[in-house]
Amino acid sequence: MTAFEIEPGRLFVGGQWREAADGARTEVVDPSRGAVVTTVAEAGAADVDAAVRAARDAFDGGAWSGLSGRERGRILHRVAELIRENADELARLESLDVGKPISLCHAVDVTNAANDYEHFAALAYSLDGSVRDTPMNALAYTKREPIGVVAAITPFNFPLILAGSKIGPALAAGNTVVHKPADETPLSALYMAGLLKQAGVPDGVVNVVTGSGPVAGEALLRHRGVDKVAFTGSTAIGRHVAAAAGEALKPVTMELGGNAAHIVFEDAHLEKAVGAIIKAFVFNTGQFCMGGPRLLVARPVYATLLGILSEAVPGVPVGDPRNPETVVGPMAGEKHLKKVEEYVDIARKEGGRIVCGGERLDLDGGYYYKPTVIADLSNDSRVVQEEIFGPVLTVQPFDTEDEAVELANSTPYGLASGIQTQNLARAHRIADRLQAGIVWINDWAMLDPAVPFGGVKDSGFGREYGPEALAAYTKVKSVVVSLD
Repeated sequence: MTAFEIEPGRLFVGGQWREAADGARTEVVDPSRGAVVTTVAEAGAADVDAAVRAARDAFDGGAWSGLSGRERGRILHRVAELIRENADELARLESLDVGKPISLCHAVDVTNAANDYEHFAALAYSLDGSVRDTPMNALAYTKREPIGVVAAITPFNFPLILAGSKIGPALAAGNTVVHKPADETPLSALYMAGLLKQAGVPDGVVNVVTGSGPVAGEALLRHRGVDKVAFTGSTAIGRHVAAAAGEALKPVTMELGGNAAHIVFEDAHLEKAVGAIIKAFVFNTGQFCMGGPRLLVARPVYATLLGILSEAVPGVPVGDPRNPETVVGPMAGEKHLKKVEEYVDIARKEGGRIVCGGERLDLDGGYYYKPTVIADLSNDSRVVQEEIFGPVLTVQPFDTEDEAVELANSTPYGLASGIQTQNLARAHRIADRLQAGIVWINDWAMLDPAVPFGGVKDSGFGREYGPEALAAYTKVKSVVVSLD
């Protein structure tokens, strides 16, 4: 089966494939060519209601929540195995859908998705409470219980990974799920629905509704049968999600936008640092909320580093994501490409100097943009302060540690940050002062499901990965037994 012969996708509700109630469909576009490759069902409010009801019935009936953590863990281990067994197809779908290089899909997306389910399978085995010492003549203990029906709403940039980072802990804790993937990138979510069923996840425990955010997403967010919302997306939409969840007093976790600073001190190993710098802003074509699009450089090495970047960045392979040599693929869609173009135009108007890049790449009708480095912008520039979400790097000099920290913390975001230095004391000292949920030292994007990540400030709240994530999908019940 070629990339252009994919069977049209349907909704997955109650363990069954079905069309939308009104028969509506939407197109899925290959961003490397700008061509329609398939259509998927476009859910409406009635479809979302059916999915939530299926999840509620499955939860209340105990088909999943009634299993022991060990039994749930065994099934989640099988999910991880199936992801690895179907790695080629999942990587192909993710590359086709998002436009990311096939080699990246294999090495990062598929590998991490399998690791995620494996990690949460292990945590399912150890979900427990504790006995509390009190002066009462009573036995007091706590237990963790699943919350209920979880709405998992995921974005376009890492569909497979970000779905697993929500569905994995939700299932490990005993919840049921309704997953609404991004309308632009639904293919791996539909494929995973089949793998979850094959692994032994009972019908109704995981449901997938494809469709638009304003219709399907809004219906899911506001459905009274949903007990918790897990959201990854933009800060603007995140504010709306938090407000809607707050009205219904539903718990919510959200990982939102980012605009991370990458700080290079004068003692950094520049040859190694350059690799991390480039990775930080071109990884996934810059469509990475934990990317590093703001480079802060100690003045003694500022000119030298700019010179290295001006030569190195144009050599990064950009092109067809199906070519295993490609490092940077297209933007995920035309609107994302236009947004990057608009920000680079703003940079020019604000006095920015285009060191390299700064224009589209005309290739096969796809949505390509050359990796771009911009210098000489002031810190209050929109291009510095706002999230571009594309392969664009701004470079600013600093003179002191205090100035570096002030610049790093000067945006509303606080998802990630990075430090390049060979001074261990400085690394710890600066890490303590950075307002970010995760700090990388002498590399970028080192992620593992054992290590929690999430944001502060406008980058959201709550944590994904680690035992912290599992705690967010449970509620604590206290039991006090009189001994009189």
